[in-house]
Amino acid sequence: MTQEHNNPILTCPLIGKKLPNLSLSAYYQNDIKEIKLGDYKGKWLVLIFYPADFTFICPTELEEAAMYYPQFKKLDAEIMSVSTDTGFAHKAWHDSSPSIKKIEFPMLSDPTGKLCRLLGTYIEEEGLSLRATFIIDPTQTIKAYDVHDNSIGRSTEEIIRKLQAAKFVKEHKSLVCPASWKPGKKTLKPGIGLVGKI
Repeated sequence: MTQEHNNPILTCPLIGKKLPNLSLSAYYQNDIKEIKLGDYKGKWLVLIFYPADFTFICPTELEEAAMYYPQFKKLDAEIMSVSTDTGFAHKAWHDSSPSIKKIEFPMLSDPTGKLCRLLGTYIEEEGLSLRATFIIDPTQTIKAYDVHDNSIGRSTEEIIRKLQAAKFVKEHKSLVCPASWKPGKKTLKPGIGLVGKI
């Protein structure tokens, strides 16, 4: 968040907080459907916030996410994109854009900005979301998030790497993942014996 966007500075981090259990309209499986975030309890969830349909960086990011969608599914994770556009705008974009046609995951609509505000991504004077990514565990707890200026695109490979690391440490509670960790690489077991030796 930046001063220019007049968003309040968050006084507490969102890590460890629960995902708001909201119902949102979505364009999904060639239809407009109601999706309740709480129904995804028990799965990993990746929310990809972006500013608007029919823009420039957004289709490159969402096309890349669509390309990696099978890999997310193998990790027992669902992806959902989120913007303040309506489900009908999502459908029109899906029908007209070669990049967006590839999307098979739900495209959530947050036209009132409720979810965006709750997660600190809303730009009040524009009615749009900042570019943000949230990784939520099966208990619906936020494990990782990052927020970008809207001129900076994301790397889906890095989102997957963070998801893999989050899954690993949840399944191996005594271990942690060092910088740029990927599956199969060395992990660390925190303890007094490691102090000053790394």
